Amino acid sequence: MPARTVYFVSDGTGITAETFGNSILAQFSIKPRHVRRPFIDTAEKAQAVVGEINEVAMREGQRPIVFATLVDREVLHIVREHCQGRVMDMFGTFIEPLEDEFGIKSNHRVGRFSDVAQSQEYHDRIEAINFSLAHDDGQSARNLDTADVILVGVSRCGKTPTSLYLAMQHGIKAANYPLIPEDFERRKLPVPLLPHKRKCFGLTIDPERLSSIRNERRPGSKYADVLNCRYEVNEAEGMMKREGISWLSSTHKSIEEIATTILRDIRPDRLIY
Repeated sequence: MPARTVYFVSDGTGITAETFGNSILAQFSIKPRHVRRPFIDTAEKAQAVVGEINEVAMREGQRPIVFATLVDREVLHIVREHCQGRVMDMFGTFIEPLEDEFGIKSNHRVGRFSDVAQSQEYHDRIEAINFSLAHDDGQSARNLDTADVILVGVSRCGKTPTSLYLAMQHGIKAANYPLIPEDFERRKLPVPLLPHKRKCFGLTIDPERLSSIRNERRPGSKYADVLNCRYEVNEAEGMMKREGISWLSSTHKSIEEIATTILRDIRPDRLIY
């Protein structure tokens, strides 16, 4: 397929346009060039991005795909009418039919939060992020009683990125705690986790994949040796089975899939809001 460029144009951060657009693009066996253009909230900025898109269309000989989340009608009109790309107006596709369905007009608000200073959801997310950072990799056992979930597993199995994703996207206070050889010798969970076992959720990983990841950090070490990785993974899985801790493998799952599984099993209320 000839080279194609995909634009994500928004009067906010562009994250919504990019996330939704990428979900759609994943259905096609293509690897286009991605360009995000956030904060396009004036006519002047709209004209500038239209000029950029049109230049790309001329250079590539293919019209770019443009996923747009623009609530300002003047800005949207400029992009729609003057852009030589294939414009996918994501708000127009969904908001106008919903206005008809609800019988009310939308507030045409730019961004997820109208005023972050007044948004409890926003403050909850910030608090959750701070909590997850403070409780990363077993750094602190303080306030674990306030955690929504505690991720356990061997080093480098995906606990940290999953914790931060849960905090940033869902406002979940997620701590993570490594299972280390000393725990396997004792055949017990780390002492700080014992009172909070019901909040624990385990991650495991294919030993060969774990060895590859660890070799990037400490090449040629016992830590990264595949035999050691097999030992740690087997011991960790055995411990989680004995302790009745739900767990899944991160080997072939995205962070989004892992996080959704955790929410479903640990905090199903967070899937309803």
